[in-house]
Amino acid sequence: MKYFALAIMLLTPACKADETLSGYGAAGSVWTLRQIDKTAFTGTATITFPEAGKIAGRAPCNRYFGQQTVPYPWFKAEGIGATKMACPDLALESLYFETLQAMTLAEVSGDVMILSNDNGREMVFRATKLAE
Repeated sequence: MKYFALAIMLLTPACKADETLSGYGAAGSVWTLRQIDKTAFTGTATITFPEAGKIAGRAPCNRYFGQQTVPYPWFKAEGIGATKMACPDLALESLYFETLQAMTLAEVSGDVMILSNDNGREMVFRATKLAE
């Protein structure tokens, strides 16, 4: 019996639920940026949550990846890395990454995700489901 209890204790952390944004409705979709600070975003930028604590997507010029490990509803994009291709939309890409890294809160409601911060800034995304 004591070995059974020990086995349960050792396996419990492995069964821990995903407390990040991906565990609260964001996983399984491609989120396309529609607005930054109530202004339509004229480029194309996406974010996905491929697994717990990870983000990935496409900025206006480059693919990117990073981490998001704080518990929902908090948001923090960290360790962002990206390919280094040049394109005419580099200014939009810089705006996207700067704004994404300034976000601290997340809200998912159906096919809308809003990232925001205490300074009143926000990013509004719309979801499309990933192909299965």
